[in-house]
Amino acid sequence: MTNAALQARYGNEAPGLTLPNLPALDAMLGHRSVRHFLRDALPAHTIETLVAAAQSAPTSSNLQTWSVVAVESQERRDALANLVGPQKHLGIAPLVLVFLADLSRIERLGQSQARDPVGLHYLDTFLMGVIDAALAAQNAVVAAEAMGLGTVYVGGMRNQPEEVAKVLGTPKNVFPVFGLVVGHPDPARPAQVKPRLPQSAVLHREQYQVPADQHEEIGNYNEALRTFMRTNGMKEVDWSAQVVERLSTPEALTGRHRLFEALKNAGFSYTDIEG
Repeated sequence: MTNAALQARYGNEAPGLTLPNLPALDAMLGHRSVRHFLRDALPAHTIETLVAAAQSAPTSSNLQTWSVVAVESQERRDALANLVGPQKHLGIAPLVLVFLADLSRIERLGQSQARDPVGLHYLDTFLMGVIDAALAAQNAVVAAEAMGLGTVYVGGMRNQPEEVAKVLGTPKNVFPVFGLVVGHPDPARPAQVKPRLPQSAVLHREQYQVPADQHEEIGNYNEALRTFMRTNGMKEVDWSAQVVERLSTPEALTGRHRLFEALKNAGFSYTDIEG
């Protein structure tokens, strides 16, 4: 199945190689974002299982600068759904995990030892929290899919982060990086594997190679994604135009152009930026 999964991911741009038949590799190649869920409850101890997988991810210097809030109540899921879109599937799937860059834990440890960990006030430490959260969440995704569940990331948690913080009750020096919706996929509306850029677009050997033109950069990806959109009843648009449009104005960032201000409001400060 692995080579079939490779073909599904890349289409005509699939690299010509034979991959080992490994269930884990099949699962990763077959990943798809699910946005149509059943309201069915999750198996017992699903949250604890996903967090165990998440905590097994690498973490820089073992500082473990992330946390996660498991949101199950209908009221809070609906509140989050309205803040991030609205995106109705947050209110349908039984679980939303909000992954956080969390520097507050180390701050509290410093206070208990009457010490000031000044390294918390450098941008790299916040970046560390974001990276740790992302690594942890992806482990949770792999675990959830191994359990037969579907997932979708929600970057919209950063659209109105102050309001998300109110829903979650987070203290200062904690920031919502993204959400992860978890549930049983609706079999009546199955998600499809979305094609990705050819490997030649993202893989550079030894040094970065700047392509000569758009076709050399992305190959036939516009056509491949249009086919995916057409098959799934979506509005067709060239990917190359879509991504530029998505970042064309501050307003196109749907609130995320305020990130620095939102971080300051959450109690973060950066010595290496502000002096």
